[in-house]
Amino acid sequence: MMLRRLPRARAAAPPWRLRPRPPPAAAAAARSVVTAVQLAHAEVGGRGDRPPLVLLHGLFGNRGNFQAVARALVRRGSGKPDLVERLISVDISPISTATVSEFSAYISAMKSLKIPDGLPRSVARQLADDQLRPVVQLPQLRQFLLTNLVEVEGHYIWRVNLEAISHHLEDIMNFPTFHKPYPGPALFLGGSNSPYISSKDYPEIQRLFPKAEVQYIKGAGHIVHQDKFEEFVTAVFNFLPPP
Repeated sequence: MMLRRLPRARAAAPPWRLRPRPPPAAAAAARSVVTAVQLAHAEVGGRGDRPPLVLLHGLFGNRGNFQAVARALVRRGSGKPDLVERLISVDISPISTATVSEFSAYISAMKSLKIPDGLPRSVARQLADDQLRPVVQLPQLRQFLLTNLVEVEGHYIWRVNLEAISHHLEDIMNFPTFHKPYPGPALFLGGSNSPYISSKDYPEIQRLFPKAEVQYIKGAGHIVHQDKFEEFVTAVFNFLPPP
C-alpha cells in the first residue's frame, strides 16, 4: 500500500449572505413537510467501550454489502457514532466523478436486460451475467450489480430504481459545494487500479479535509473491500482510534 499525507491548510472563512426572512405562514408550511427518512440498515454488535462505526454503501449498494467487513472489524474491537469523530471515504473524491464513471453504460445495460419469467434463480442470474458481460467486463463488478436482481412473483426485476438513477445520475455523481471544512481526521482510501481518487483531486481534498490522508491499496479497483478484503480491513482498523 502506498501512503500519502496531505499538508494542512488554513480553512477559509465561509461567506455570509443575507437572505430575506420568509413570512411566518410560509416558514411554518416549509417546516411541516420536513420529515425524517427511515433508512434500511443492519446492526452488528460490538464492544461498548469502543467508538461506534457506521458503514455507508454507495450507488447500487445495499445494507448487505459491508456485512463481512463489519463482522471482521467487530472481531478486532470496533463498535458503531452518534457524533462523527473521524471519516473514511472509500474510493471517492469530493468532486464530480461523472467524467471517470461508467455507470451510465452500466445502467443502459441493466435496463436492456431480458429474462423470461419463471426461470430458477441460478439460471436467471447466469443469463443476466451473460447479457451484462459485454458492457461490464469485470466479473466482480457484475456480481456486485447482480445483487440487485430480485424475483417478484415470478418476474425478475432490478431492486434499485434505474429510471430515477439515470435521470439524476449527474447530480448523484456530483459533490455539493461546501465552504466550511471538516476538522476531524479523514482517510481517503482508494484502489490503485481505480480512477476515482487521483492527484488532481488533492487540492479539494486538502481544502475540505485539512487533516486528510490519501492511501491506495495496491491491486484493488473501485470495489476496494471486495478486491482486497484483508488489506482493506487492516487499513480501516489502523485508522480507527487505538483501544
